[in-house]
Amino acid sequence: MRFDERYIEELKSRLRPSDVIGRTVKLKRQGREFVGLSPFTKEKSPSFFVNDEKGFFHDFSSGKHGDIISFLQETERLSFVEAVERLANEAGLALPAPDPQAAAQEQRRSTLFDWTELAMKWFAANLRRSVGTGTREYLKKRGLPEDQWERFGLGYAPNDREGLKTALIQKGATPGDLVEAGLLISPEGGGSPYDRFRDRLIFPILDDRGRVVSFGGRAMNPDDRAKYLNGPESPLFHKGATLYGMPEARKLLGVSKQAGLVVVEGYMDVIACQRAGIPAVAPMGTALTEEQMARLWRVTPEPILCFDGDAAGQRAAGRAVERALPLLKPGRSFRFCLLTDGRDPDDMLREAGAPALREALARTRPFVEVLFQKEAEAEPLDTPERRAGLKARLRQATEAITDRDLAEQYRRDLYERFDAVMPGRAPRTAGRPDRPGREWRRGAPPAPLGQTPEGAEALHAFNRSIEPMAAALALAALADPERLDAHLETVAETGFGDPALEGLTQTMVGHRLSGPSSLDSGALHRHLAQSGYEALLHEVEKAAAKSGAPFLAEDLPLGEARTLWSQAFEALTRIAALERALALAKSEAHRAFDSSAFTQLKAERDALRRAIKSGSLWEDTAGA
Repeated sequence: MRFDERYIEELKSRLRPSDVIGRTVKLKRQGREFVGLSPFTKEKSPSFFVNDEKGFFHDFSSGKHGDIISFLQETERLSFVEAVERLANEAGLALPAPDPQAAAQEQRRSTLFDWTELAMKWFAANLRRSVGTGTREYLKKRGLPEDQWERFGLGYAPNDREGLKTALIQKGATPGDLVEAGLLISPEGGGSPYDRFRDRLIFPILDDRGRVVSFGGRAMNPDDRAKYLNGPESPLFHKGATLYGMPEARKLLGVSKQAGLVVVEGYMDVIACQRAGIPAVAPMGTALTEEQMARLWRVTPEPILCFDGDAAGQRAAGRAVERALPLLKPGRSFRFCLLTDGRDPDDMLREAGAPALREALARTRPFVEVLFQKEAEAEPLDTPERRAGLKARLRQATEAITDRDLAEQYRRDLYERFDAVMPGRAPRTAGRPDRPGREWRRGAPPAPLGQTPEGAEALHAFNRSIEPMAAALALAALADPERLDAHLETVAETGFGDPALEGLTQTMVGHRLSGPSSLDSGALHRHLAQSGYEALLHEVEKAAAKSGAPFLAEDLPLGEARTLWSQAFEALTRIAALERALALAKSEAHRAFDSSAFTQLKAERDALRRAIKSGSLWEDTAGA
């Protein structure tokens, strides 16, 4: 029985991995995941994790990783079909009716898979023979050591019109099979088919189940008209739905500190990222299609689109924005990373190493910010007509979003940015302590993508000491990262109410979302130090010592400490919101603001400040 991809995705969407796996493994919730003892090895400390959001399990003790289907295959020794049938019955999903024609097509595909698998082995063998000497030298110059070639299935296609054809026909293939699989080219004017890939470094392209569906080839001859060549559409390979590197990326998602998938531009960029432990994929040499976006969102809700930081990269980001706009929904978007100095991920890995590459890919910008910059830079804003044109483009962009609630949120955000950059408007930076590094939103022109204050430099960007209670909140979250779970989005946005801490807290939140290791306070400290925040952490400790925060007491029960921490966090967040409202009331655009409302806002802010300073904020909790 054949199950297409849509059927499998529908099946998995109806069942939570923690429910299915929880019948075999005793699971305990830990943050956003579930943890238990490995069903594959004998262990005393739990190292088996289940993530319902990402739809997978990962066992650190054995290295096994997969979804609910592969879990049943591993633990109950079921075949793929048996596992699907078991889960379909549980989910109340009818099995597809047997289709003789579909069965014949699947058998045909199975035969073609046999030839692509043998082709990969033939290409790999040629890379290590004398004919592959030049390609081996090329890989060494690109910084890809020999022990990595097999991991990525790399090979070499000799400059021979019938080398692969002869080798596979000797194994029983027919020329028609190899043409259909995309391995040979059949001349339009008739004649004998010949090898599609000649004198090229070969990259196997795999489907989600790890089967070879096609190949990509990089020309070794610099005079070749096509630097990169992909296989054609075939019964195995649909270019617009396939992402290079997906099987390996899925494995890395279970162990990587990267919060989600990164989409890069080329084969070598994918390999560079995956060597650095970053789950990365790439489209087939074209802009992302709607099908590829849908596949990305099935794996992670907010993939990172990484482009070179040059003009071509900016254009590619713009095209991605246009294509994705109608597909956006709550919990389904993209973030953007544009690398600097014209470097791509492969360049960065070779020149600066894996930590620098991971740090660069952690500096991302939200979709709405890139959308606004794209429209704002479309033409100068030096006349009323052109400014009106920008507003019209922003309105059209929001109208392209099919989800009405999300469209309204985009409209508000984009119009706020529009007001901020218009000449003659009062800057909105005053009284906005929760927006460091975003001054262009409040009156200055947009900064180039990817440039924000980083690491310890954040402390000097604000020219003042850290607010003690904000420092205490950060220090307590460092010691107990699970405190962040109920406030992740707010923490990332406000930086605990202090601008000097925004970069630090965004990095903390990203680490907290990265997987099982995010519960380890020591790992979080090391991650922040490696990310350039060591000096800032020292300042945080000094400032927190002045706070008098009761939740820092070492002898306080954990539950009570978390309650007090949340209370302080909500108070500082409210103060930051009141500061923004007061600043807005003072601006030239709001001179008609109700004075009594202004007085009320100011009174509430001052009362909260006094409550924190005097300690009365916690009196109700202490007496409970």
